[in-house]
Amino acid sequence: MVPIDPIFDSPDTRLLEALRAPNSSTRLQAALAAGTNPGPGLVGALVARCAVEPDFYVRDMLTWALTRHPAELTVPVLRAELGSVDAQARSQALHTLSKIGDGSVWPAITRSLLHDADDEVARSAWRAAVVLVPADEQEALAAELATQLGRGDRTVQLSLSRALVALGDHAEPAVRARLTSPDPVVRAHARATGRLLRDPDAGFDPDVAEAKRIVALGPEQHAGPAAC
Repeated sequence: MVPIDPIFDSPDTRLLEALRAPNSSTRLQAALAAGTNPGPGLVGALVARCAVEPDFYVRDMLTWALTRHPAELTVPVLRAELGSVDAQARSQALHTLSKIGDGSVWPAITRSLLHDADDEVARSAWRAAVVLVPADEQEALAAELATQLGRGDRTVQLSLSRALVALGDHAEPAVRARLTSPDPVVRAHARATGRLLRDPDAGFDPDVAEAKRIVALGPEQHAGPAAC
């Protein structure tokens, strides 16, 4: 754990300044101090910093600091961030809301967020959705997530598969339905996800990459004889 610099025993105003310091270690200590000694006056600044903080570890500490504050203070501010034009603001708000785990946020996890054009926002929305979804809406969520099978690179696809696996048996019919997609990338992703549903410890099958190669080459080239 990073030690708290004595400078942060001073009033909140100095801590808020430290959250904007050029040095990432100073910002990390400030976020740690904000979570160690939470105060209502810090919430807005912590959320605002999440939207612009370039360092992953500082962002993670900012999220932790927000979880240390009462949900009645943090959730409304984070929920408002979901409509931000800034992708990082949306992504970090979703990530933090998933850590807080307040089920009242579920209606704010909209279809537009689940299908966000920014991959990081979409991945955060998938993770938040499976944490916050009510039991009676898990099957519908699985069907919605399954429409994005085949999206993105391996990292994005693995995130989606893990979200579907988290929904367990509710995801199986939706994934199975995508096995008949005309898109070979979608079919391959569905097969890989199906294997993870049966065995969550299984590796993520590389046939997703193979399917992308088929699309790139065209079915005729792929089906034809190998060159000598």
